Amino acid sequence: MSTERAASILVVEDDEAMRDLLAEELEDAGFDVEATGGASSGLERARARRFDLIITDLRMPEMDGFDLIRGVMAMPEPPHLVMITAFGSIETAIRAVKLGAYDYITKPFEIEELLLVADKALGERSLRSKVARLQREVEERFGLGNIIAKSQSMRDVIAMVQRIASSTASVLVTGESGTGKELIARAIHYNSTRTNGPFVGVNLAAVPEGLIESELFGHKKGAFTDARADRNGLFVEADGGTIFLDEIGELALPLQAKLLRVLQEHEVRPLGATKNQRVDVRVVAATNKKLEEMLADGSFREDLYYRLNVILIDLPPLRSRPEDIVPLAEHVLENLGARQHPPRRMRLSPEAQQLLLAYHWPGNVRELMNVLERGVALCQGELIADDDLPPQVREKRPSDFLGAAVARRMTLAELEREFIERVLEDEAGNKTRAAQRLGLDRKTLYRKLDEYAKASGVPTRPSAPSTEGE
Repeated sequence: MSTERAASILVVEDDEAMRDLLAEELEDAGFDVEATGGASSGLERARARRFDLIITDLRMPEMDGFDLIRGVMAMPEPPHLVMITAFGSIETAIRAVKLGAYDYITKPFEIEELLLVADKALGERSLRSKVARLQREVEERFGLGNIIAKSQSMRDVIAMVQRIASSTASVLVTGESGTGKELIARAIHYNSTRTNGPFVGVNLAAVPEGLIESELFGHKKGAFTDARADRNGLFVEADGGTIFLDEIGELALPLQAKLLRVLQEHEVRPLGATKNQRVDVRVVAATNKKLEEMLADGSFREDLYYRLNVILIDLPPLRSRPEDIVPLAEHVLENLGARQHPPRRMRLSPEAQQLLLAYHWPGNVRELMNVLERGVALCQGELIADDDLPPQVREKRPSDFLGAAVARRMTLAELEREFIERVLEDEAGNKTRAAQRLGLDRKTLYRKLDEYAKASGVPTRPSAPSTEGE
């Protein structure tokens, strides 16, 4: 028997003796029971109070159990329903279930049989409610409106996610570690037509190389020493949904060829199998590596790169979008505070805000979350002060760049060159983002960089940009 006995049950039975017996037995079993003598009054009670389960007779005057089922199923969140009748037949059972009844029991029956069916119905209802609640929470968490995007660069990312969500095209998400690549992958999934399908993620860097093929594509019993049973791979698990391949740059060349075949043919062949298995999966891959450089040295297949890179989303580092730092921090603190016992409304002091804005954030959003979690743990009240932040954040105060330039007696041209080179370094060599941050068009930035290279005696290359993310 289930231990969940606080559930509410409505008994609808026109036979008074049977009605009283059912109510008494269910109350003795720990349920909260109401009883009524007709389907019409039963429907009225069901609309007035939210019950977890309705147990109803079939044959009743004026309105029968089938009419009750129809009325209950039309409610916004209908309870589960079990029908009891002395007129048992397979046709009646099929009709009741088609109308929405959870189960069917025929008189005469033992009370234990009824209690068992009630327990099963309530357990299944509870599970469905939990799954529905978790689904709502996940969809709310990864809804586009829940992603902090005050900066133009992140607004562009959100706009791209909106545009591609309904597509089936593969997506490559790039960016430094900790920028939120999985968050974007989940946002793509939960805002697409595949939202009711599975989202399956795997960090390829965390799976031993010898197990990746089995992990992705599955295996048959006996395919290798420890293959004691058939196992579906992650592509089969993701059928009808989305698979997120994180750290795609870590995939070895032989497995890159097999992944390419899956993307081309939409079929997988488990290890040890003799037939392919059809899969309908959207692929979102992510990496913090420069795949273009891996193409050049032969460590990443060009054909796989273009198959994955149908749509490119390049996530900017946190340091390049300071407008997002404080709103992000406030959003994280709201969630952290809600999990405290008792809940706290956590806030940042002005001094703490300035320190967060001045810090370089090499670990990006992930580091910001860790810093704030530490601050909540150390904070005595609800206001996080500068002393609640870790030493590396407190000590990272803005430097007097102009004062240092004057002290070094730099010319305006030298100052411009050093500033451009620092911004380019801060953007990890990404000239597109550096140009946006400097307020220059890319051609102007390329021209200046060529001038600096010539002045330094370094061979130059054509100044026209070759790729968007270069």
